[in-house]
Amino acid sequence: MRLESLGDIEGFAKTLYFDHTFEAPAAKLLPGEFYVTGSDMVLVTVLGSCVAACIRDPQTGIGGMNHFMLPEGGNADEVANASARYGTYAMEVLINTILKQGGRRSSLEAKVFGGGNVLEGLTVANVGPRNATFVRAFLKTEGIPVRAHDLEDIYPRKVYFFPRTGRAMVRKLKSANDKGLIAREREYSRRLVTRPASGAVELF
Repeated sequence: MRLESLGDIEGFAKTLYFDHTFEAPAAKLLPGEFYVTGSDMVLVTVLGSCVAACIRDPQTGIGGMNHFMLPEGGNADEVANASARYGTYAMEVLINTILKQGGRRSSLEAKVFGGGNVLEGLTVANVGPRNATFVRAFLKTEGIPVRAHDLEDIYPRKVYFFPRTGRAMVRKLKSANDKGLIAREREYSRRLVTRPASGAVELF
């Protein structure tokens, strides 16, 4: 799979811009999206109860980030045909895309962030801690070491990840009640219930 064709995958982030702070091309990830690159760029996302896994092969510099809200769908068929909004699919599609671009499974390492308890009244109980527990368990099962993590707590986070070097920066937002973030995650949660899952994942 060529890098130019990645945009055809459901959930592949399409919001690209130039970040003047870091003087580098950047991709902004929204809930349910992921991005993989071998270029010198920065991946950016803002997390509330969602989790982002940053995975890379340090030997090739190929890596990426995902952003998911729920650990898994309601049943096996849904998980197998989910979009990147579900952690099970989000992790598989991120890892598999890195491998297709030239990364090696034996070299993969991860940094994980998010899972804050910021959505009071969300119909999915304890979604932040559930996401944190899920991503830890998934990476342990896959044998991918976690080099750094900042999970749970009550604060939203803004995450910057540089796949080429493995550098990650996390900024905890001062307000635990960021209205824009909470509104976005509530709306996204509502759409998860009403929108059918689609797409497929190739397993290695």
